[in-house]
Amino acid sequence: MKFCVLGSGSKGNATYVEADGRALLIDAGFSGKEICRRLDAVGSSMAKVEGVLLTHEHNDHIQGAGVLARKYQTTLWANKGTFQAANHRLGRVEDFQPFKTGEKFSFAGFTIHPFAISHDTADPVGFVVEHGGVALGLCTDTGMVSRLLQQRLANCQGLVLECNHDLQMLADGPYPLHLQQRVRSRQGHLANNDAARFLGDLLHDQLQHVVLAHLSETNNLPELAFEAVTGFLATVKNGFPLPEISLSWQGSPGVMVTLCP
Repeated sequence: MKFCVLGSGSKGNATYVEADGRALLIDAGFSGKEICRRLDAVGSSMAKVEGVLLTHEHNDHIQGAGVLARKYQTTLWANKGTFQAANHRLGRVEDFQPFKTGEKFSFAGFTIHPFAISHDTADPVGFVVEHGGVALGLCTDTGMVSRLLQQRLANCQGLVLECNHDLQMLADGPYPLHLQQRVRSRQGHLANNDAARFLGDLLHDQLQHVVLAHLSETNNLPELAFEAVTGFLATVKNGFPLPEISLSWQGSPGVMVTLCP
């Protein structure tokens, strides 16, 4: 299995996942044209993508989903709450398939497990995507680390995990108090130190690669996120080999990562 975060942040989110020549998109939060441009930049195209899976209805996760579904006859997957909340922005969708949060389903050769997360939307989810003995876990918008989240991501070979803000930058930055409180809330976003501690709990000898995602351009810096995570993991590795850590970017795709069984 290989994957690439095509872009992540408050202006747009999308992740490409491929195995055996078949592919999915997790979220489509850029314009359809921009997603196609980014796929081309990483050596792929919408011709390979058989489905778009939505985590929740915020525009930075769904902007291009309806357009791509119509233009490329791509299946759109979402739970009922997300689809109803996003329907007026998605437009007409010919091939919509609902999933139930918490229930695994199979599509395009992948086994997909949507699980509940804590965010201020109708029914937000993260995903574990499995193929050929390899699991990729994705969670980019959650305000807290729940026991369920820990259980679902515990045995993945790859992770895409939110590392949204530095607490001091948020406190000193331009956001008004009510917006700071929303970001810090249990339905907001994970801070760098929260993500670092969570990854420390998730360490195991098969974890190969972690992509830090949804970094705030206002309340974070890539070097702060990277240092918070790598510095903490170095102190708690408990004999486990440390996974490779990379960053996602708002303006361009990140690295294409290959995961091995």
